[in-house]
Amino acid sequence: MNIQVSSTSGQGGAPTGPGSDIATKIALAMRAMGVAGLPRNYEIFYEVFAGTNPDLNAELGTLGNRPRQEDLDRLSIKYFVQASNQVFVEGIRDQIAGKVEEVMVLFEKERVQLERYGSILNQTSDGLRQRNLVTQEILQRISTIMSAATDSKIEQGKQFVTSIADKSAELEEVKTKLEEYKKLADTDPLTQLYNRRAFDKVMACVYDDRKKVMYTSLVIVDIDRFKQINDRFGHPVGDKIIQRVAGIVQSAVPDEVFVARTGGEEFAIIIEETTEEAAHDLAETVRKTVEKLAATSNGTGLSSGSITVSAGICMAAHADSADDLYVKADRALYVSKANGRNRCTRFSELPDMKSAKGWRIYSRD
Repeated sequence: MNIQVSSTSGQGGAPTGPGSDIATKIALAMRAMGVAGLPRNYEIFYEVFAGTNPDLNAELGTLGNRPRQEDLDRLSIKYFVQASNQVFVEGIRDQIAGKVEEVMVLFEKERVQLERYGSILNQTSDGLRQRNLVTQEILQRISTIMSAATDSKIEQGKQFVTSIADKSAELEEVKTKLEEYKKLADTDPLTQLYNRRAFDKVMACVYDDRKKVMYTSLVIVDIDRFKQINDRFGHPVGDKIIQRVAGIVQSAVPDEVFVARTGGEEFAIIIEETTEEAAHDLAETVRKTVEKLAATSNGTGLSSGSITVSAGICMAAHADSADDLYVKADRALYVSKANGRNRCTRFSELPDMKSAKGWRIYSRD
């Protein structure tokens, strides 16, 4: 695709020559084509500029110089897993809403019919209380009306039961889809690990139990220099590396241990009923296994070099809350990065860092 971009931006005159970064070029190209600055749009243009997906490049070229958002969304759904999952989730949500609405309509009809039948009974009861006004003819009429009303209500009740029975298979399908939706809502689409939403829920429960606090550890694992890999080889290669590291992390821990992808190249492991030594050993197992991983771009055949991870470890007993636990494990991770990467650091081994306000100056790459 030939994207024509001016040498300066319309706003601040940012250069777009050889020394300009790819993000600036993408922003200028999107602006020139009238494309909204949405994350999913940026993802499309990143792949085009990186040159890693010729098919996407060709399809974007067919949209012309002023592509419509619906056409860009179609490309997102086709080429990117996360966008496809989002559409799937929205589709399930709409189906659930529709099925629930159908059932509610049935119950509303039944409620109205019961109210009408109840009204007839009340009116009949009131009339019978006035004995001096009741004649044989009135009783006969009442009998006829009540008989018809009762027969009608019985038939309506049968129809209601039949309608509910007819909906049972659909309701079972709704239940299944609801379970899929709930699972999908807590699942990272790229790695199939738990996502940040699920991580936050589990972390919130750690401090509900004193025993959990004493014997729970948080390990944060982050891929080293991941931005450089993405910038050089593009997101497809980066995604493959994330998937492979995720597989290593998942296989290194017991089935009952919680593992989540909490950020772009960050993973979190919550280990219950453990010691700091055991948590450190597990983190070291992950680190050493990843160190052996060789990543190659299928598209270019170029090696991205050795892949390594750094880790930060903190016991829940060393923190005051879930947020504090994450901050302290994250602080230990930054120390691992600052000390050369490809290592694991325990928060308990760090000196008093309350006065070290600059600990976040280290790059996580």
